[in-house]
Amino acid sequence: MIRVHRLVKNFGAHPVLRGVDLHVPAGEYLVLVGPNGAGKTTLLRLLATLARPTTGEVRVGGWLLPQSADRVRSHLGFVSHQPLLYADLTAEENLRFFARMYALQDASARIGEALDLVGLARRRDDLVGSFSRGMQQRLTIARATLHRPDVLLLDEPYTGLDQDAVAMLDEVLRSVASGGRTIVMTTHNLARGLCNSHRVAVLSRGRIVFQAASDTMDPGEFQQIYDRVTRRTATA
Repeated sequence: MIRVHRLVKNFGAHPVLRGVDLHVPAGEYLVLVGPNGAGKTTLLRLLATLARPTTGEVRVGGWLLPQSADRVRSHLGFVSHQPLLYADLTAEENLRFFARMYALQDASARIGEALDLVGLARRRDDLVGSFSRGMQQRLTIARATLHRPDVLLLDEPYTGLDQDAVAMLDEVLRSVASGGRTIVMTTHNLARGLCNSHRVAVLSRGRIVFQAASDTMDPGEFQQIYDRVTRRTATA
């Protein structure tokens, strides 16, 4: 579903991604971890068609990016660091606007399902400007899954969520993954990422330095591996 080959991304003279190779098969749930500044957000933005590679190849669903960005976008859901919601619209109005962008024929039914899924059905008529950070994150996730994308990209989705919202997100992602969709998520919570995913990868200083199936190690072992490979990369 996702193939990245020798991907390089520079910002001016500063290299952020330094030859990334990554394959995420259809239906896999991949969690990407790494130190701040490792390039995780940049990689997701490239997959989401929001940035162009300096060199290398990015394909989603067989389509080459950025040349086929318009075709790919309808198959993507993206949750970024910023909610990017309209504060002066209600929760339902935000989702309805998004549904129009994707020309969803059964918009009302999907909006109802999405709000139920993230626990905001009772707040559907409230202005988003009155929502807490956690509630806005819930609505952002509802928006990202509204059009039932084949690929869901999430950049630190647990940021600002309380424990109830964290449990809700875990359930949403398990439901999405069980439906055969592909998920790529970044997180700083190694234990949660390991427990919820099929595979984990460590990105450090712009390179993938470790990959493994999630069921081959426990959280303590993964923490030790993470510490070792990121320390080694930092001193290389």
